[in-house]
Amino acid sequence: MTNALLRNARLIDPEAGTETLGWLRIEGGRIAETGEGARAGGIDCHGACLAPGIVDIGVKVGEPGERHKESFRTAGRAAAAGGVTTMVTRPDTATPIDTPEVLEFVTRRAQQDASVKVRPMAALTRARQGREMTEIGFLLDAGAVAFTDGDAVTTNTKVLSRCMTYARSLGALIVGHPQEPGLSDGAAVTSGKFASLRGLPAVSPMAERMGLERDLALVEMTGVRYHADQITTAMALPALAHAKAAGLDVTAGVSIHHLTLNALDVGDYRTFFKVKPPLRDEEDRLAMVEALRDGVIDVICSMHTPQDEESKRLPFEAAAAGAVGLETLLPAALRLYHAEALELPLLFRALSLNPARRFGLDGGRLAPGAPADLVLFDPDVPYILDRYALNSKSRNTPFDGQRMQGRVLRTWVDGAVVYDRTSEMAA
Repeated sequence: MTNALLRNARLIDPEAGTETLGWLRIEGGRIAETGEGARAGGIDCHGACLAPGIVDIGVKVGEPGERHKESFRTAGRAAAAGGVTTMVTRPDTATPIDTPEVLEFVTRRAQQDASVKVRPMAALTRARQGREMTEIGFLLDAGAVAFTDGDAVTTNTKVLSRCMTYARSLGALIVGHPQEPGLSDGAAVTSGKFASLRGLPAVSPMAERMGLERDLALVEMTGVRYHADQITTAMALPALAHAKAAGLDVTAGVSIHHLTLNALDVGDYRTFFKVKPPLRDEEDRLAMVEALRDGVIDVICSMHTPQDEESKRLPFEAAAAGAVGLETLLPAALRLYHAEALELPLLFRALSLNPARRFGLDGGRLAPGAPADLVLFDPDVPYILDRYALNSKSRNTPFDGQRMQGRVLRTWVDGAVVYDRTSEMAA
């Protein structure tokens, strides 16, 4: 069914910056019209929040090469259950997505198996080794929405500048991972008293600032469109703000884990809290929230990184970095709403509207004509998160056993219901 009337809903409109009680009509898989107040017929949303579906940037799916960690089918189910209607996927798979052939394979698998939209990124350099540029033009034609080597930071500045210059000529977006690779190599936590007490290898927050400043200098030189995948330290914010004020085509994101957790959560070497970059100090976390409010940081993402039990059940230093986040992104983000740090329209501006705009996607809005990619959620319902109830194949979440507040009730993609909690509970 791609036609429906949804009434008695709190419409969260990130484009207008408003929250109103009203209704929304879907026709032919697109939003036909919206309005305030009551309306007869249709589906009663009982005062729940209705917002544009989340556009999650930087999702890792294990295909090709690591389907035992996550497949497009399981990632799609997790996304739908989390209110994510579009996944922008990373190319750092076991077989890197660095040729049109591999990209076409991934696209085909995603279309067959995923219940939500999938928009893939491709590698910037061959095998993500930072030596030779990929066929950016052919990859764009094959459907790549951006180019990144992920956390494999290109150390050869000349190679990176050539990639940026060529990407600029094609209007392609480059996604960078701001870290100075030498300083951050082998680090497990952020430097400081806690790291010293735990005896863990650490990296200074300055490594992020150094990596970002290098990238921004190249952006200024080449004029390329650039997005920093994760800004996590207060030290990096002045350079980012300066670049934006200077008119560079620059945006930045932050992961939900760096917005809601801090370095002390690692506690007694809990490896589910090992992420990349490592969790930062509380002062940095608060600075990220403030940067979102001010518009210095544009996007909130999950950085969904599935790891199997074997790679996490190791000493903290040896354990793999990363956490799943497709299903926990929204309830974790609602912590900021309940703490009165961010209002819902601003939250969905960072979750939906801004990432859609930056990656050239037709979504993130409640305006007539926009695709009916929607999430209906109750922001107040409390529950204890059980990682074994997640839809992902891997269940490495730092929120296991934590009290969460806010559940997705229903998710639509192009007007079709892809997740319905009511039906799931009845089953």
